[in-house]
Amino acid sequence: MKNFIFHSPTKFVFGKDTENEVGDLLNSYGAKKVLIHYGTGSIKRSGLFDRVVESLNKSNVDFVELGGVVPNPRDDLVYDGIKLCKKENVDFVLAVGGGSAIDSAKAIAAGAKYDGDFWDFYDKKAEIKSALKIGVILTIPAAGSEGSASAVITNTDGMLKRGLYSPHYRPTFSIINPELTYTLPSYQTSAGVVDMMGHIFERYFTNSENTLFVDRLAEGALLSIIEAGKKLIDEPTNYESRSVICWAGTIAHNGFFGVGRQEDWSSHRLEHELSALLDVTHGAGLAVIYPAYMKYTLDNHVKRYKRLAEKVFKIVSKGKTDKEVAEAGIEALEAFYKSINMPIRFSGLNASEKDIPKLVNKLEENVGKSFGHFEKLTLNDARKIYELACQ
Repeated sequence: MKNFIFHSPTKFVFGKDTENEVGDLLNSYGAKKVLIHYGTGSIKRSGLFDRVVESLNKSNVDFVELGGVVPNPRDDLVYDGIKLCKKENVDFVLAVGGGSAIDSAKAIAAGAKYDGDFWDFYDKKAEIKSALKIGVILTIPAAGSEGSASAVITNTDGMLKRGLYSPHYRPTFSIINPELTYTLPSYQTSAGVVDMMGHIFERYFTNSENTLFVDRLAEGALLSIIEAGKKLIDEPTNYESRSVICWAGTIAHNGFFGVGRQEDWSSHRLEHELSALLDVTHGAGLAVIYPAYMKYTLDNHVKRYKRLAEKVFKIVSKGKTDKEVAEAGIEALEAFYKSINMPIRFSGLNASEKDIPKLVNKLEENVGKSFGHFEKLTLNDARKIYELACQ
C-alpha cells in the first residue's frame, strides 16, 4: 500500500426531511447571502425549492437563484453564475440537484473569487487559490460530487469536456435525503448506478500491490450497489435501496477507495468525449465503455479481472482457466447493465463507427497522445476500444 493522505471535510446530513435543515446549516457556517443553483425546474415542480426557501427565510438567510443547469454542465451558465455572485456579494453557493448542478456550482464558487476567466483553471493556466463555500442538497445519486473535490465542465467553444480536482471544490456540507430521489426516471437511476460503480472501478483497476483491505471494501460496495440497483427497477420507492445507492454514490467518489493505490480514469476519459460530442448521459456512456475497455486490456490484467469476477459476480472458477473466469466476469457485468436497461454498445447511444475519428481527435486535444495508469493507452488503443464498443 502506498503512502496516502485522506481528507474528507464535508459534513454529511443524511435521512428523511433533512433538506428542511438547510437554513440552520447555512447559519452555522456564517452564510449571509446564498446563490441557489439548480437545473431546469424539477425542484420547483416537486415543491423542494419552496421548502428550501422556507428554511432559508426562517433562518434569515438572504438568497438569489440561478436555474438552467443541463446534463454535462456548460461554461456559459458558469459565467452567468460568477457574474451574479460578484454583483450580489454572494458568500455561499447552494447546489440543489445532481452532479451537473453541483459541478456547475463548484466552478461558479471558484470563478467568483478569481479576477480572470474561470476556464483558466481547466486550461491549467491558473490554480484555484480560494472559492466561495459550497453546500449541496442531493437529488440524483450518481456523480458523487456532493463529497468529491472534482468538477467536470464542458466548454461550448469546441465542446471540450474537462475535469478538475481542487481541495477548494469539497462541499462544506451535503444534505442527502433518499426520498428526494423517488421521482427520478428509471433510466437516470440506472445511469447513476453505473456511474458510481465506475468511480469504484477507476480505483479498483490498479497495479498497486498490497491493497487487499481496500479491495474488499470496494467489492462489498459493488455488491451492495448491484443488489440495490436491481431492486429499484421494480421498487423505485424502496427507501432502503435508495439509501444504499445514495450513500454508496457519495463514498464511491470521495477518495476513500483510492487510498494507498494508483488510480486509473482511462474509461472516464474515453466516455467524456462521447458525452461531449453526443450529449449522452454519462452513466449510460460508461456502460458502453467499461466492457470494451476491459476486453481490450484483458490479456495484461487477467488476475485483476478474475478477482472482480469471483468476488463481485460470483463466477465459479472450477474447471475454467483464469482468462475464462475473467471473461465470464465481463459478460456478467454486461448482463447486469442490460438488466437495469443500460446500453452496452455504441448503437444504444445513437453513436456509430463514423463518430470514432472525432472522438479520438477530441481525446488528443484534452489528454494528449497517451493516458491512463492501469494500462498506458495510446490514441490508437483508444480507437480500438471505441471500435470494440461498436461490436
